[in-house]
Amino acid sequence: MKKGMLKKILAVTIIGIMGLGLVSCGNKKDKLSSIQESGKLVVGLSADYAPYEFHILDENGNDQIVGFDVEIANEIAKDLGVELELKDMNFENLVAGVSSGKIDLAISGMTPDEERQKSIDFSDIYYKAEHGMLVRVKDKDKYKNFEDLKGQKVGAQMGAVQAQIAEEKIPEADLQLISNVNDLVLALKGEKIEALVVELPVAEMIVKNNPELMIAEEKVIDNEGGSAVGIQKGQEDLVEKINATINRIKEDGLLDQFIIEANELAEKQN
Repeated sequence: MKKGMLKKILAVTIIGIMGLGLVSCGNKKDKLSSIQESGKLVVGLSADYAPYEFHILDENGNDQIVGFDVEIANEIAKDLGVELELKDMNFENLVAGVSSGKIDLAISGMTPDEERQKSIDFSDIYYKAEHGMLVRVKDKDKYKNFEDLKGQKVGAQMGAVQAQIAEEKIPEADLQLISNVNDLVLALKGEKIEALVVELPVAEMIVKNNPELMIAEEKVIDNEGGSAVGIQKGQEDLVEKINATINRIKEDGLLDQFIIEANELAEKQN
């Protein structure tokens, strides 16, 4: 084969490969563009976690999902110029939902721990909370701190950071992991577990509606964690937009307002 002909063949081959690469890139729309083109932002959450997200009946008897995470989702959708669609899911399925593209975002009091960051990206932290444990009032002197629960059955939401806290803080804990927090509360009241590890805002709501339960003395402050928005990997433009919304919400004092309103709604439902 002549040298000139070989060069031409190589050139055509290289151009063809580059063309395929461009087609491939062109077919893979970034998440922000897809959201804006569809006019809809699909947000996954686990609506059993007042005041973050929970179900209520409106004045017409219609079921609604409300909470301060929902308000944050509304603000993100508003800034993107699209409508919001909520998907109520089991908490442990949210990361997979974001990673696969089944949902656009996860906004559900989710901590961006090391394991989750292997699968999805996260926004800036929008809220930090303390963690504590719920016990029965009759056991208030028996279970004052995590050490007192050594070897006992302790509940936590499946896939949540509280499961890790319980494992680290309670020696030889017999962890009972359940998807729904309401089921965990029933288990505690029914003496199937001895304590429930949960975030304090959620614990406070539970105690208001269940006077036979109380928050134990020892608490855990999560200085490194907090709640953030879960986002599909490699979506830098969308992350930037979400962080801008989070910054605006914080600067305008809206987050505190959302939390107060969510707590008030939760109290009215019970």
